[in-house]
Amino acid sequence: MRRLKKFFKRLFTPITILLIPHSNGKPFRLKLPSFGIILVVTLWLSFTAFIISVGVTTKEYYELKDQLDFYKDQFRDLTTTIQSLKKAESRFKRLFSLETKEEILESLDATDFGSLDMELLKRQIERTMDTVGEIRDYLRQQRDLYFATPMGMPVDDGYISSTFGWRKHPKTGKRLFHTGLDIAAWPGTPVRATADGIVSFAGWSGGSGRLVVIEHGFGYTTCYAHNRKIIVKVGQKVKRGDIIAYVGSTGNTTGPHVHYEVWIDKKPVNPKSYLRRNSVKQTKRQD
Repeated sequence: MRRLKKFFKRLFTPITILLIPHSNGKPFRLKLPSFGIILVVTLWLSFTAFIISVGVTTKEYYELKDQLDFYKDQFRDLTTTIQSLKKAESRFKRLFSLETKEEILESLDATDFGSLDMELLKRQIERTMDTVGEIRDYLRQQRDLYFATPMGMPVDDGYISSTFGWRKHPKTGKRLFHTGLDIAAWPGTPVRATADGIVSFAGWSGGSGRLVVIEHGFGYTTCYAHNRKIIVKVGQKVKRGDIIAYVGSTGNTTGPHVHYEVWIDKKPVNPKSYLRRNSVKQTKRQD
């Protein structure tokens, strides 16, 4: 209690401020309690802070206004490019009116979609599309990937007689990992490439008999073993659906079939996931 009384006594203890003029006038005495001086100083600091905040707000307002004016100018400039974009848009609409990705990629031609005056396009557009050629190149890449991806059965009217994975070898009886599918078919049935590519091997390969290996790019490789006759050569370009050999039983086999493998990045994968209902004849390009 004493401390509280002592505190209030100090708080209201008067302080005399003496103002002495340079002239011969009488000095001016101002007597204020300590509390009053603290209040005045607080109000002065608050007012100063308010003035500063108003100045900062005003500065931000003008900066925001300048930015808004800049965007308005940008918008006016960008509207002048709409007409030049419409020509390319109409061409892309015709392309994307197709229903499926396969139809888009198979129907894509190599002609130019038109050029744009890129000088009129601003940064907002340049970040997404520097040129219409970039979109065309992307579609071409997707088209190449589509045709490089194995699809469908390598023979017509064949059936899977042995699946991918661990199995007993039909001749030795040993448990071995089967790195492909055995697709039984009549001898002499055409063996077709399941994707576009370049023949990297075509010849005899031990237990695989007459073997064809095709490199498709994008990490894909396919192998076709036990053929009776090979009709392609190393370095030859083939397209999906092209005949590359004929079904046989060369090498270590128990009957006529195609041993079909799909490799991705030098590792065998289950070819079954790349089989489609449509035959390779139906997916072959007409070019």
